[in-house]
Amino acid sequence: MTSIPDHSPQGITSILDTDLYKLTMQCAVLRSYPEADCTYAFTNRTPDLKLTRRGFEWLQERVSELSNLHLTVDEANFLTEKCPYLPPAYIAYLTKFRFRPDEQLVLTFTLVDELSQYAQREEVEDGIPEDQEFGDLKIDVQGKWVETILYEIPLLVLVSECYFRFSNTDWDYTGQEEKAYNKGIKLLNNGCVFSEFGTRRRRSYHTQELVLRGLIRAQETYSQQNPNGGGKGALSGTSNVHFAHRFNLAPIGTVAHEWMMGIAALTGTYKSANETALWEWVSCFGKDLSVALTDTFGTPQFLQCFQKPCTLLSPPQTYAEVFTGVRQDSGDPTEFVKLMRRFYDSVGVKEKKTIVFSDSLDVEKCLEYKQTAEAHGFTTSFGVGTFLTNDFVHKGPKLQGKKSIPLNIVIKIASANGKPAIKISDNIGKNTGDKEEVKRVKVELGYEEKQWEEGDEMWRWGGKEK
Repeated sequence: MTSIPDHSPQGITSILDTDLYKLTMQCAVLRSYPEADCTYAFTNRTPDLKLTRRGFEWLQERVSELSNLHLTVDEANFLTEKCPYLPPAYIAYLTKFRFRPDEQLVLTFTLVDELSQYAQREEVEDGIPEDQEFGDLKIDVQGKWVETILYEIPLLVLVSECYFRFSNTDWDYTGQEEKAYNKGIKLLNNGCVFSEFGTRRRRSYHTQELVLRGLIRAQETYSQQNPNGGGKGALSGTSNVHFAHRFNLAPIGTVAHEWMMGIAALTGTYKSANETALWEWVSCFGKDLSVALTDTFGTPQFLQCFQKPCTLLSPPQTYAEVFTGVRQDSGDPTEFVKLMRRFYDSVGVKEKKTIVFSDSLDVEKCLEYKQTAEAHGFTTSFGVGTFLTNDFVHKGPKLQGKKSIPLNIVIKIASANGKPAIKISDNIGKNTGDKEEVKRVKVELGYEEKQWEEGDEMWRWGGKEK
């Protein structure tokens, strides 16, 4: 097969080229914390992998272009139709919203003297001139929370695209759609309900486009083989609102750690931050968007709040009753399933609940976690990301056929109104934020340190064996 050309535009061309939960959280922030200030910090969890100076200059140009984005009439109509939980006041706000990168962002490139052997394998031996300058990227974001909350996804998208345009270029698009199709067919044939979650670490816009074409085709094949709704598997949608609009899919998502992290920093009360976050969320969206994220400060601490009554409802119900399920995003999934089963049983919740798995999934993990969760009485759903939108192999003769390693990059809220914002997670590898504050909060919450053998973030997507 010949390589598939990429005719898609460079950079970000739609304000909806982001994950749904950034819009839902912006809506909630606008309602509850419109005057809060915050900062964000960028982390490369694969620090050996560097940008080039030419790539950094390209990145600066693409970031500057974010100021041109605005919500179109067609996009606003799509949100109104497909996301009825977003109130008209928010759609009106988003219509007027503009990024101001010149005021709110600082990008810094720091030259490094040499590359590690691992980085040289990925970045130099196949086509990158050895005299190219490589360096580390630093991104600082500062401004009103409600205004800066939308930077995370486009910045991550641009950094990943930059890396694979200028640093690691030993790959092409050959077979990407078919690969996604085969993954989709296997998930569907095994009864998995899943959505595409791969925006933040996609290799390029065109990659995500090919992946979604493959998954949609898989769904069509599966539906033809299982007429009259006979199959249990389903492609439920995509987290990317732009692609949901473009391909007429359901936009999928609820909330991210940022919501709990920001509230904890603003209130300074970590023991009740999850409860405050749950209350504010229900007050904004009611029983819509009711999949809870448990691990921001450790799942055991979250469950103490989850069993409390939601006073917004009459008659009152506990949050565990109100929410249709929970999302598992760190730590050992099997232990999480067992913990949630014990929890729901202990508080007398009889209704069947859903666990949404979203932590570094591939097909085999989806099938394994599905079996485990269903054996414990749960329904399941899966958000599959990097495994779909950044699954490539090297093409050059030295590494031909070996996995081309994705960047593992994140942007997290770092402070709110001058107070540090942190995440503890169910795995020490995903601790985020000021180290002293992390340590202090762990003591305050009586947090039990956890380390999962598959949770090494530096090697999460491969490369360690090389």
